[in-house]
Amino acid sequence: MSDRVAALDFGAMTEVVQFLMELDKLKDVERRTKLLSNARQENSAEHSWHLAMAAMSLAPFAPETIDVQHAIQLALVHDVVEIDAGDVMVYDIAARDAIQEQEVAAAQRIFGLLPPGLSQRFRALWNEYEAGETADARFANMLDRALPIMLNLHNQGQSWKENGIRLEQVESRNVKLARQWPELWGYLQQHLNRAHTLGWLL
Repeated sequence: MSDRVAALDFGAMTEVVQFLMELDKLKDVERRTKLLSNARQENSAEHSWHLAMAAMSLAPFAPETIDVQHAIQLALVHDVVEIDAGDVMVYDIAARDAIQEQEVAAAQRIFGLLPPGLSQRFRALWNEYEAGETADARFANMLDRALPIMLNLHNQGQSWKENGIRLEQVESRNVKLARQWPELWGYLQQHLNRAHTLGWLL
């Protein structure tokens, strides 16, 4: 044990600790969706954890073969850039387009806090998620779209009603989800129709 400690690169360890402390700021980034208890807004760190748990739970239903451990890693890094760039609602298309350069700069800064090997590994995970071209990235992206829908379906459409979201907006922003995972979309669609009938969606 003492040999291992002696062999540690304490400079690199300091960089990792600095990175972990930087990640704590994600807990302060508020999202539009509230907790199911309606006690407060969900934060982005909680969302990332929830997405990782969704990846574990829904992997058996995935439309493609998934490396669950890798999908969890993608889920956990995907919103780290919100420390600098903040959260933008998925239905605000103009804001989402405008923030892309900020997110790339944030990825460069935040993952750059890590030692070179780890920095490259984390940045590669973030890049993979953003590109959405691998089976695991597609899976994580689909869940990232589906999870806020699930939350709204269980809290009487809280963020939909507060932001005046229409049923056709939800449908148009999830065309890719519907095409890539029709079984999940079919499940969500029947509940979305009910939400519209109840007035949770315009």
